[in-house]
Amino acid sequence: MSGKNPPDEGYERGLGSRQIQMIAIGGAIGTGLFLGAGTAIHKAGPSLVISYAVAGAVVFCIMRALGELLTYRPVSGSFAEYAREFLGPFAGFVTGWTYWLMWVVTGMAEVTAAAVYIHYWAPAVPQWTSALLFLVILYTANLISVKLFGEIEFWFSLIKVTAILGMILIGVGVLTLGFSKAGDTASVTHLWADGGLFPHGVGSTLMTLQIVMFAYLGVELVGVTAGESENPRKTLPRAINTLPLRIGIFYVGALLVILSLVTWSEFQPGASPFVAAFTRIGIPAAGGIVNFVVLTAALSSCNSGMYSTGRMLRDLALRGQAPGAVTRLNARRTPAAAITVSALLMCVGVVLNYTAPAKAFTYITSVATVAGIWTWAVILVCQLRYRTAYRAGRLPVPAFRAPGAPWTSLLALAFLALVTVLIACDADARVSLYVLPGWALLLTGGYLVLRRRNPGAVATPQDPQPEALSEA
Repeated sequence: MSGKNPPDEGYERGLGSRQIQMIAIGGAIGTGLFLGAGTAIHKAGPSLVISYAVAGAVVFCIMRALGELLTYRPVSGSFAEYAREFLGPFAGFVTGWTYWLMWVVTGMAEVTAAAVYIHYWAPAVPQWTSALLFLVILYTANLISVKLFGEIEFWFSLIKVTAILGMILIGVGVLTLGFSKAGDTASVTHLWADGGLFPHGVGSTLMTLQIVMFAYLGVELVGVTAGESENPRKTLPRAINTLPLRIGIFYVGALLVILSLVTWSEFQPGASPFVAAFTRIGIPAAGGIVNFVVLTAALSSCNSGMYSTGRMLRDLALRGQAPGAVTRLNARRTPAAAITVSALLMCVGVVLNYTAPAKAFTYITSVATVAGIWTWAVILVCQLRYRTAYRAGRLPVPAFRAPGAPWTSLLALAFLALVTVLIACDADARVSLYVLPGWALLLTGGYLVLRRRNPGAVATPQDPQPEALSEA
């Protein structure tokens, strides 16, 4: 692709193709799969595979919509910037702060989850100690350089990918060759023999969609890396196009194997189905191995949260929509002040999770899911507006077009609306919808004050006129 280079935001373009690809893979594999799948299997049975496949198709539509916007104008604060341009300054203000909130609360949950996993090996270590230690390590790494962030994320992702591929290969070996303790009972008939594909009905399967969508949170992180990618117009489309393969292998494929090894009714909520399945096979130290993988998944998510919150908060400050002090870059061109503020708030989350009841983790992740749904919906609406603009000749035509748009984008928006309704129907997840009105009032009040004190910060943006992108 050719075209004008993206604007220089002061960052080091230190993320190469290898790191971008692994960041994209890591964004699609997290705690939601390793732990959340246990609760979802208990609710939906084998039909959970359908939920992951359908939701994965929707997420791919969202990412292709994002791909159009990224190849049009790759910038670090991508979601807020597109909302600002296509939906107005208020939408940009809300989207920037909401995406920042999503990763702050996700960081709170994940660093606490990591501390819980440490209890598997060291139950005597206080939870707050290990949580704080992990936070300090990841905070320091993010301050040093974006290359170090990329390397950490690369290796975290490599561990997750290797573990899942290994689990799938071992599972297929058990099913075809019949070795191990599970060899006599493992069978693909488990997918329909124990109560059918929908043992609790279609309604129960629909109710798992909120859990599934949380598992996919973070897949859009490649959009935030645009400002620090060496060649965003080449690496980002490649990362997006491989998403169906990643979802097919790491979610659908892994669950098909797990549910064939052990009948769904033996899995319990709150326990990892991977641990249960591979304990049944008789693999030595299966629990410890999977616990280590889950630990890396949680640390990877917290690492991503530290990275994205720093960039989004600095982008807001550059627009005059956050305190100017957080615009400062350190000598290595990382947004040190913005990362520090976000990390301090994540520390508050460590304290809250230490003192809160057992459902605190569920509440926090529900808030993150709703914030993620808002971000995805904004991406889709901005893409629809962008398509209208380039069809009218006001903006250049993207070289990386979303197939099936605008219908795929409209269907994805309808799906997100359905998930929001399902969240309202779940007693535990519903708390996130209670938080939303307060967050909306806070943002609206902040916007009105900002418009009065600094009108330029919320002025209607002028359409940038980048050169048209041509096909490679």
